[in-house]
Order: sequence, then structure tokens, then C-alpha cells
Amino acid sequence: MLNWVFWAVALSVVVTTLLPLTNSVTWWVRMWDFPRVHIAGVALLTLFVSLPFTVSLKPLLSTVLVAVAAYQGLQIFPYTPLAQTEIDIASAPSPDEEITLLSVNVLMENERYEDLIAILRREDPDVLLLMETDETWNTALTDALSRYPTVEKHIADDHYRIIFATRLQTSRVELLWPVADDTPAVRAVLTSPSGVDFNFIGLHPRPPVPGNTTEVRDKQIKDAALMTQSSERPTVVMGDFNDVAWSWTTKRFKDYGDLLEPRVGRGMISSFHADYPFLRLPIDQMFMTKDMGLVSFRRLENFGSDHFPLAATVFVAQHDRAENAD
Repeated sequence: MLNWVFWAVALSVVVTTLLPLTNSVTWWVRMWDFPRVHIAGVALLTLFVSLPFTVSLKPLLSTVLVAVAAYQGLQIFPYTPLAQTEIDIASAPSPDEEITLLSVNVLMENERYEDLIAILRREDPDVLLLMETDETWNTALTDALSRYPTVEKHIADDHYRIIFATRLQTSRVELLWPVADDTPAVRAVLTSPSGVDFNFIGLHPRPPVPGNTTEVRDKQIKDAALMTQSSERPTVVMGDFNDVAWSWTTKRFKDYGDLLEPRVGRGMISSFHADYPFLRLPIDQMFMTKDMGLVSFRRLENFGSDHFPLAATVFVAQHDRAENAD
């Protein structure tokens, strides 16, 4: 019986490792992008447990389990403190040039409005991105949002609406809808305290769950990268990507947009699920172009949502891009 159990587990971890390599957009295929840590852990645990037992083709079993663990480990290695960082922490030329950012998936059903309001008061971000905002959340946050001269909203009761707010000077703020999708993205051209224009892009595409393929999600993420690639401004991208940092979609996004990631070399800083530590994954993202500097990148406390908020402080590091590009 143990022989069959060990081989069944080995087959399972092999299949779940290979499925994402097909680049299928089917939800039950792409969902295996997410638990790479868990798959590696199951492979290693099975390897160690099987050592004292007599198992048919044991060298082959061990080789398969080691190969799975090694492959999955390579995928997640950049998101450990052992890897080299992509973005070094730096000080802004002066505190006045710092820009504070906050990205929050509020969870539409969450009723701990005052807890989030307390976070907003404490962090007092210059740029705020809120996701899953229905009319109840919109009403609860009225006073908090009144402090921002620029607020752009799309409110509905379907878990995919958004509020963008900023106190920075803006020359453009727009909501964008990808083809065949009703989940908006935000694109804004903001002016830093030092007078340099930069882009902010906020995303919240749909996840790979029953009823959803990843085709539209992948396209929305790709389009955001292309917007960055074609822009001559410094750019920051934030949001709940509903995609892990190590997926091929996110890697393509980074390559297309020539983007850097604060998590690399610092750990996973997993943002979801806030209530279940053993299920936590880095699906709320932040990326920057090379001409942005990073002062801090933090995960904030649980306020009742299934996501932790992500906060960052940045500055425009170089001023060699055209400030008035479209």
C-alpha cells in the first residue's frame, strides 16, 4: 500500500509541475502556478518519508521527487532573502521628494471599515488604490477620500471595482477596460513633488477560478507592460494581479515593461490569504521602472480583508525621460 501511496504522490507533483508549462489558459491548469512552495514541500516530505521503506523503483522515485523539488525551488528562489535584490533601498534626495503609495484589496464583504480608515489616516498615502469597493465601502470611505483632490471611481457589487485617489498633481487619470472584460484598470499621469511626471498603473484582473480562463487576465497584465514599454516616463504598477510573482505571465510582464520588483531578494512578503498563513501567496504586486527609487516596501496589518495592504515609498530617481510623453 505504501508503495502505491508514494508513487501516487510522486505522479501528482510531477503532473502539477508540468501542467503550467503548457501555458494553457484553462483555470485548473493555471492554478498550479500558485502553490509552487507547497508542491516542493510535498515532494521533499515524500522523499524523506519514503527513505526507510522498501519501494519499487526507489532510485527513480527519489530522482523524480528531487527533480520536482529542485525545479519548483528554482522558480521561487528569487523571492527568498538568499537571492540578489533587483532594487536597492535608497534615500530620496530630500524627504519632500518621497511619494507614498498604498494598494488595498478591501474584500467587498468585509465590514471592518474603521480599521481600514485608521490605516489610511496613519499611512496618509499620496497615491491610493482600493479594490473590491462596492457602494457600502464607497460610502464608508467618504470622509477619508475627501482629503484627496483627485478621485476616480468605478463602483459595483461584483468584487472587481476600483477607487483611485491621489493628492499629487495629475495631467491624466483614466479607467481602462481590456477587450471582453469588465474589470477596470487605472492609468494616471502624476507629477512628483520634484516636478517630474510619472505613470501610475493599477490592476485587478480576474483570478483563475471555475468559470474564468486566464486569457483576459493575462492580456490585461501584458497590456500594462506594453503601456510601460511605450512610455518615456518613469512608471509604477501596483494592484492585486491575481497572479503569483513567479508565474510566466508576470515574468513576461516584467520583461516587456523592463520592470523591477521590490520582492526579489527580500522574501515573498505574501499578501493573500490573510487568515491562513499556510496558504499565503504573493499575488498583490508592485513593479517599478529603473528610473524610480525605492525607500520602503511593506506589508501592513490585517484589517479583516483576505488580503494584506501593501505600502511603498518611492521617488523619481532619474530625470532623463521626456516629461510630456503621451
